[in-house]
Amino acid sequence: MTSEIANLPPSVDLHALIALFYDRSEELGEFTQQPAEALPPAYQQLLAHHAHMTVTVERFHNSLVDVHVHRTDTDENRYAREITLARQSDGEVVQYGIVRLNHEYLEPQVWKEIASEEIPLGRVLIQHNVLREVVLEKLWRVKCAPPLARFLNVSPGDIVYGRTAMIFCNKEPAIELLEIVVA
Repeated sequence: MTSEIANLPPSVDLHALIALFYDRSEELGEFTQQPAEALPPAYQQLLAHHAHMTVTVERFHNSLVDVHVHRTDTDENRYAREITLARQSDGEVVQYGIVRLNHEYLEPQVWKEIASEEIPLGRVLIQHNVLREVVLEKLWRVKCAPPLARFLNVSPGDIVYGRTAMIFCNKEPAIELLEIVVA
C-alpha cells in the first residue's frame, strides 16, 4: 500500500451509506464496531484484510459468485447500489453490500461494465487491471434487522459481521463499501 493512501483518514461513513436506501441505520441492523481479534475466525478470514471481497468470498466458499442488484441511486457523478452476492454453485447468498462509487475516476469501459449490473464490482476492476487499493476502514458486528436477515437468509436478531472499506482507483477515493458476510 502506498504511504500517501495508507495515511489518509477514514472516509467511509457507515450511516451515510445506509441512508442511501434506509431512513435509519437500525432498519438494516444494529452496528457495533469491533477489533479484528474480536471476530470469529471465519469472519476474520473473510473481512480483516485489504483485498477485494469478490475474490475473498469466492475462495472461502469455493465457488464463483453472481451479483444481484436490488436497488440503485444515481446522480451526475455518483452511482450507488444495494447488492447481494450469491454462489454460482447453489445460489446461496454469501454477502450483502452497499456500494457508492464516483464514476469520474473510472475509465468509460470499466464504468459501462459496472453499470450493466451483471458482473461483481471486484471482478470488473481486476479484469480491467485498474490500479486500485482496497483500504479496510472498520469492522462491524451486526445484529440483523428484518431486511438484512431476508437478504442473508438468516433470522432477525442473528449476528453477522461486516466491514466498511474504500477502494482507491488510480490513487483517488473512488468507491465506498459496506460489505456484510455470512460464514
